[in-house]
Amino acid sequence: MGLFDKIKNMFKSKDENIEEVSTEVVEKVSEEKKVVEKKKKEKESVKIYEKGLTKSRQGFVSKLANLTNKYNKVTEEYFEELEEILIMADIGVNTVMSFMDRLRDRVREEKIEDPSELKEIIVDELFIIYVDDEVLSTKINFNDKDISVILFIGVNGVGKTTTIGKIANKLKDEGKKVLLVGADTFRAGAVAQLDEWADRIGVGFFGKEESDPASVVYDGIEKAKKEGYDVVLVDTAGRLQNKVNLMKELEKINKVIDSLVDGGCSETLLVIDATTGQNGISQAKAFKEITNITGIVLTKLDGTAKGGIVLAIKEEVKIPVKYIGLGETKDDLQAFDIEKYIYGLFKDMM
Repeated sequence: MGLFDKIKNMFKSKDENIEEVSTEVVEKVSEEKKVVEKKKKEKESVKIYEKGLTKSRQGFVSKLANLTNKYNKVTEEYFEELEEILIMADIGVNTVMSFMDRLRDRVREEKIEDPSELKEIIVDELFIIYVDDEVLSTKINFNDKDISVILFIGVNGVGKTTTIGKIANKLKDEGKKVLLVGADTFRAGAVAQLDEWADRIGVGFFGKEESDPASVVYDGIEKAKKEGYDVVLVDTAGRLQNKVNLMKELEKINKVIDSLVDGGCSETLLVIDATTGQNGISQAKAFKEITNITGIVLTKLDGTAKGGIVLAIKEEVKIPVKYIGLGETKDDLQAFDIEKYIYGLFKDMM
């Protein structure tokens, strides 16, 4: 090899090294950017929880603070008033009774006399009751073999269609190709309303007015398969007046999904309006009797002073809350996080 070739190879080798170093730098910067972006989103999410739970926090925590100021010693009267405050916050009678038993045990075992010492213990025990030694998954289950089909159920007026639109928008932002299927052919205007949402956020839509819901789902999934969609979100009728009809309808829809999709339906999400309180829990129990529910979406939590309903639902129907609505904008629908929820609810006590 001549001198010129040796020099040329030497420079070529340097260029390759420089290129390798440049690639490493770009990858490192990109990773750091992702970490920063993730932290930023987490902070924004915490703020949404704080703001969305303001009503509950002001009503609930201010009463707990007043109770602490009222008593200078933990007495039976203190326990009775605390019990009433928790029940009024819609935490649910069974949950409250279980909580009070645990609290009395801790007060006795740890010989606590000052009510101010109970602040952290109250928060701690409510967290333990929700988690209940379970591994809680609030994430949406996606089908890794086939397209993912998510059914949405719930009575009219709970914000079901809006919820579907907001979740579709989140999935689209995550890079998924989403199709909305309007199978609520019972309520006038439901199909058109879902179509509007699809237009607004730029996702696919399929629906037919005055058609059999199961056939709409069949045609919708066929369209999704042909056109390469990743996720299908299905809106269903929410009438509870006639449980038998609704149960038959959901059975038919599930049979259609099972016949077309390997692994069947990925999720069945029940949408409940948090402002309806105990009525919402009754709805959850009624729907649970007629179909398998994998998760709950709790809307309008920002509009109630009784934010304890999150704890009551988990305790009474044993179904995890997967999303909560904390405002009007698309970003105010948040994936449920028990730690952010407890912090948002008890921030002023910590």
